[in-house]
Amino acid sequence: MSRKYFGTDGVRGRVGQMPITPDFVMRLGYAAGTTLVARETLPPGEHPAVLIGKDTRISGYMLEAALEAGFAAAGVDVMLCGPMPTPAIAYLTRALRLQAGVVISASHNPYADNGIKFFSSAGAKLPDAVEREIEARLEQPMGCMESASLGKARRIDDAAGRYIEFCKSTFPTAMDLRGMKIVVDCAHGAAYHIAPNVFHELGAEVVGVGVAPNGLNINDGVGATAPDELRRVVREQHADLGIALDGDADRLLMVDADGTLYDGDQLLYVIARQRHAVSPVAGVVGTLMTNLGFEHALAKLGIPFARAKVGDRYVLELLQERGWLYGGENSGHILCLDRHSTGDGIVSALQVLGALRAQGQTLAQVCADLTMYPQKLINVRMTAGFDWQSDPGIAAAVATAGQLLDGKGRVLLRPSGTEPLLRVMVEGQDGALVTAQAEAIAAAVRAAVGG
Repeated sequence: MSRKYFGTDGVRGRVGQMPITPDFVMRLGYAAGTTLVARETLPPGEHPAVLIGKDTRISGYMLEAALEAGFAAAGVDVMLCGPMPTPAIAYLTRALRLQAGVVISASHNPYADNGIKFFSSAGAKLPDAVEREIEARLEQPMGCMESASLGKARRIDDAAGRYIEFCKSTFPTAMDLRGMKIVVDCAHGAAYHIAPNVFHELGAEVVGVGVAPNGLNINDGVGATAPDELRRVVREQHADLGIALDGDADRLLMVDADGTLYDGDQLLYVIARQRHAVSPVAGVVGTLMTNLGFEHALAKLGIPFARAKVGDRYVLELLQERGWLYGGENSGHILCLDRHSTGDGIVSALQVLGALRAQGQTLAQVCADLTMYPQKLINVRMTAGFDWQSDPGIAAAVATAGQLLDGKGRVLLRPSGTEPLLRVMVEGQDGALVTAQAEAIAAAVRAAVGG
């Protein structure tokens, strides 16, 4: 059974349009709440409880109130912590022994979008089966518990401090960041009051970028989706490194002193290489988008590699299936299950910094053995329900690209799980050929959509 509202990362869309409307979000809270009640066995008189956090979008106030009302109507107590990174909600849900965590965020999208994503009591993304159960309850009329059984709400005042201490605890206790100057770009998002403090308290000199949210500027020209500003400031400030987070701080990109940008594949390689030098790494999980060069570099180290579907939830599922600890996406979602239950941009940055400190090397030096293949990604907007897989023009363009790559590259087409886009990716050893074939396939997709 396919999911109607949930995508690869929760429920997401344009604010004011289905499903991101106050009435639907209230019903979503009620449906999720009744699902939790049905799945939990608690002592008599004790209510299930959830934690709600959000990023800095102006619509977060409205959606927070709607969710709170839905949960309360289902008899679920609500704890509110205001703007907090997505992985902070995962951590606090576990630390507070709650039944679920909820994040109001559209991650790297612009401020006019928003979304709702859920974490289990273990701090992991909900399995598809549970999301389908919530969707099934959404098809039923919304009810309301009797007054004596309604949920209550309260605010957690020390959430930021708890999470800062948790992040610091994932960095080697024998190390610090003294002598380093680090630019931290928080994308005017949820980590604006968290990330700079983490690195500062570990001893670094911190320069903040994207730390003045106004509800409308999240991800606007800053953060992991727009790293040019970070590169400029790193060079201007003569900093050692730059750290770029996205709006909800579960993604990480980094920039070295020369302004060179390092993506999720490269940063995961730095982490895996250092862990493997200390103790053999059982394996690493990437996705269909992971660079072939990353896979080949791991093979040289003797580290097994497996690909999951795109989405950090699927990386996590495969890690758990294999019993492995490390995985991620080239977009910057990195999972270190020996440190956290979910992808965390701040924690991942600390693991990279710890590896650099341990080896006494720069990012460029550690990545010298990693040769990334040229990869071209083009996003093509398409109409909902468009059957791109059956179009002969697209099929012909893909076949031509495969012949020209001659076994020395890959072609991947996949629909976005969060936007009405078809992602066209071509990868290979010849950069010019890769770009030309990606553009040819994208042109075939546009022609098919237009037709």
